Amino acid sequence: MADINNNLRLLSWLTLGIQPRRLVLEEVSALDEVGRGAFLKLANAHHVVIRALKPLQAWAVEMGFAELAEWAQHSAAAEEARIRGAVQKLADVCGELEAAGCPITVLKSMDHWPDLGRDLDLYTSAEMRAVKEVLCGKFQATVLPRSWGDCLANKCSFNLPALDRTIEMHSGRLGQAGEHVELAARVERRRVTRCLEGRTYHVPAAEEQLIAATLQRMYRHLFVRICDVVNTAQLVESNSIDYQELHAAAKHAGVWTGVTTFLIIVSDYVKRYRGKELALPQEVHGAARFGAEKFFVRGQFLRVPLLPEAAGLYARQITGTALRGDVSAAFRLSLLPPLASVAALAYKFTGSNKGIW
Repeated sequence: MADINNNLRLLSWLTLGIQPRRLVLEEVSALDEVGRGAFLKLANAHHVVIRALKPLQAWAVEMGFAELAEWAQHSAAAEEARIRGAVQKLADVCGELEAAGCPITVLKSMDHWPDLGRDLDLYTSAEMRAVKEVLCGKFQATVLPRSWGDCLANKCSFNLPALDRTIEMHSGRLGQAGEHVELAARVERRRVTRCLEGRTYHVPAAEEQLIAATLQRMYRHLFVRICDVVNTAQLVESNSIDYQELHAAAKHAGVWTGVTTFLIIVSDYVKRYRGKELALPQEVHGAARFGAEKFFVRGQFLRVPLLPEAAGLYARQITGTALRGDVSAAFRLSLLPPLASVAALAYKFTGSNKGIW
């Protein structure tokens, strides 16, 4: 745990704020082969390998840590080669699907650039049958077994030859229970283009990007990665967010409280390493339920407590959904606690909840 906490601190200094450069260089330089392997493994888990190694390399060159500079350069180059291959293959996949009448929006994965997510999350309004025809017919994809949660959320995962990441396709719905139909349509309707490595992709607009991150972090996984902090801070600092648009969309989806809480968590974490919080509107501060003071480290990540914090957000979501009259979404959300109980029981006896989530 001490090693993870220390590596989290180093990665946060490298990707955020005003860093004590010599201290960071000395600590990483002092790591042995096993220690550096653990450092890279954690950076990969937090999707900040490139964003951590590039400044590390630059500082090492500037301050005369030659061996560390060479190690950082070599490690970054290997990761960049993997990412370059993945995004080129992804561009081919998106192009073929679009040509077949399946509009594709790349969710979350591109948010981490120049890093890339471990899985490639895509959204389409097309039927999954049409997606399978393209992926299996043109790319010899393997369709992975679907869990109960996958069926509920109407998503399907694929492995493609020569692609080291799984493609996770969402069709017509978003959210852990597939509760967000209107939000899914909004993601596609307001998508924007982004050019990377000479190829063009469709990605969510800033407001939907932030909502998607909130759904994943605050309502599904209940932990935050360093990349989530870095990505969100960049959105805020680049003035990319239309807060009125964000408020309207998130409130209608029943997740405004979660979005504002997520923003405050990010702001609090940024303040730890920069000494200054993000400039957020007063209505964001007023609607948030808690901040980064509730974080605790378990495993590799920064965890959000289940009780009462995460449970409170879920209760607000399901209540708001029911009051809005969306019976289907409320029913889907009501299935999550029983599924979670089954998953916990399965994990207790088998060490795995595979097949459930």
